[in-house]
Amino acid sequence: MSPSSFSRAIVVVLDSVGVGELPDAAEYGDQGSNTLGNIARRVPLQIPTLRSLGLSRVVEVPGGEQVVAPAAAFGRMAERSPGKDSVTGHWELMGLAVEHAFPVFPHGFPEETIREFERRIGRKTLGNTVASGTVIIEELGPEHVRTGCPIVYTSADSVFQIAAHEDVIPVPELYRQCEIAYEMLVKGIGLGRIIARPFVGTPGAFRRTSNRHDFAIPPAGETLLDLLKASGIPVHAIGKIEDLFAGQGVTRSVHTASDDEGMDQVERALGNTPRGLIFANLVDFDTVYGHRNNVEGYALNLERFDARLSELLPRLQPDDLLILTADHGNDPTTASTDHSREYVPVVAYGPHVRAGVNLGTRPTFADLGQTLAAVFGVGPLAHGTSFLNDIR
Repeated sequence: MSPSSFSRAIVVVLDSVGVGELPDAAEYGDQGSNTLGNIARRVPLQIPTLRSLGLSRVVEVPGGEQVVAPAAAFGRMAERSPGKDSVTGHWELMGLAVEHAFPVFPHGFPEETIREFERRIGRKTLGNTVASGTVIIEELGPEHVRTGCPIVYTSADSVFQIAAHEDVIPVPELYRQCEIAYEMLVKGIGLGRIIARPFVGTPGAFRRTSNRHDFAIPPAGETLLDLLKASGIPVHAIGKIEDLFAGQGVTRSVHTASDDEGMDQVERALGNTPRGLIFANLVDFDTVYGHRNNVEGYALNLERFDARLSELLPRLQPDDLLILTADHGNDPTTASTDHSREYVPVVAYGPHVRAGVNLGTRPTFADLGQTLAAVFGVGPLAHGTSFLNDIR
């Protein structure tokens, strides 16, 4: 057992479930963003398990009774790093804050960059604009199928995304094109990610597949994952975690096709990973609902997760520490379909956790990484302040 009385930590990132705008939100055009709070004002959320843990004490969630004695410790964390993308958010959660934002291209990529990319892949491209992934395949998918030209687009994040129909550009070829873009843009200018966005179907009924793959820039410094792996402590990554850390610090990984599958894998990991870190990302909140401004769908996914969580809690062992958090916001009630600059929740639960502790507003996501470093007796990390003594 680790020096902290915890031998295993389960961290579940509810991708994009932010809990209110950060003080600098206006600099990002995100005034008024409050992913969870605004959804709850539109839809009467049925999330009794999350309420019981204290989430409704972090952000106002209308409806339901106020929980007087939460079963978990609860609070919120601010992002110290500039930006609001998944890579930056996850790195900071694991103790690595970055000083400079990754480059973004709000008007598309320079013409000379696109021409060089086309030369290297041997095909012309379509798009080169800022767009929602589902919208752009509806608009350009038929032309892509007809011409074989991949669709290139970006967003408010530091990403170069390539969409292609799996019957037109097979997935291995799409990945090869992403590797070429990686050499040019990630290694070349420090872009955050190249993302493969394969899809299938026919015009009017295109749908993206689970063969998405993120080619991310490697962490710029040491993260908790590196320290754990170096100490022989297992790091079991679920969902896109391995991609976001470019494989660094991960001892075992499984990718998932949905949040339900993600929770299946978390439950499976409880049986086959008796110690160490189980680190999961549930991406549907963001990609399926947030980016599509689907308020009702987002609300239903929160309710599905709440039901799965109620099944998970009784399976925790006496020396388990469960952490629920997020990496940024993506408020589906606003006009934007991009991520939003928000606080994220931090909810800590387990038999050895002091219930009802208000962790307040933490100045950086890295407080989580520093806490876990203390849990496992590694570190300290370069950023963050541990709240371990507050919760045990």
